[in-house]
Amino acid sequence: MKIFVRERMRAEEGTRKPRYRVVGIQGGDLKIYAKRIRRCELKELAEQTGAEIVYLPRDGEGSEGKKKAA
Repeated sequence: MKIFVRERMRAEEGTRKPRYRVVGIQGGDLKIYAKRIRRCELKELAEQTGAEIVYLPRDGEGSEGKKKAA
């Protein structure tokens, strides 16, 4: 089983906010109800289920999905 996550732009280290967003899960029977998750919670989930954590890269711009001004 694999858990795919990406780091959030607005949650920086030391801000006391969850830093990761779960993008998807492959295989297994795991349901995650939280939109954002902390690294310690993510590690515990992976350890208990035997899953691998896959960190997805970010583009750094955050421009995808936004409408262009006409």
